[in-house]
Amino acid sequence: MTATDPALTALASGWSALSLLHGRIEAHIERALQAKHDLSVREYSLLDVLSRQHDGDGGHLQMKQVADAVVLSQSATTRLVTRLEDRGLLTRYLCPTDRRGIYTNVTESGFKLLEEARPTNEAALREALDAAARNPELAPLVKAVEAIRIPA
Repeated sequence: MTATDPALTALASGWSALSLLHGRIEAHIERALQAKHDLSVREYSLLDVLSRQHDGDGGHLQMKQVADAVVLSQSATTRLVTRLEDRGLLTRYLCPTDRRGIYTNVTESGFKLLEEARPTNEAALREALDAAARNPELAPLVKAVEAIRIPA
């Protein structure tokens, strides 16, 4: 295949549209979360991921798993955890079975902020998808996103 191959051109166009949709959604949600809750999209995502942990087997995520879940490098995730810990939204403690492991838990304040921010996040997501659906280039992607059903 060459760089002028129509299949590659279509693939690049699709990727460009997907990237545009993601950027618009993230920016819209970012503005809403910052304005109402002084929370970034990444901070919200981290709190959301960590809020789903539990004390059973495999219930706590290692920092690499957290980083993968919030799509950040491990060092960026560690900095983000530190910022939220400094705000009293997270705590860290040593793994009881492996002293090298450090777990992170959401505090009561963190859970409260997450629950307050969840409706804002969901409303902003809906608004961003509705706006994108009016763009002919993005409408098929919005439809695809809306069709995804991931079991809880």
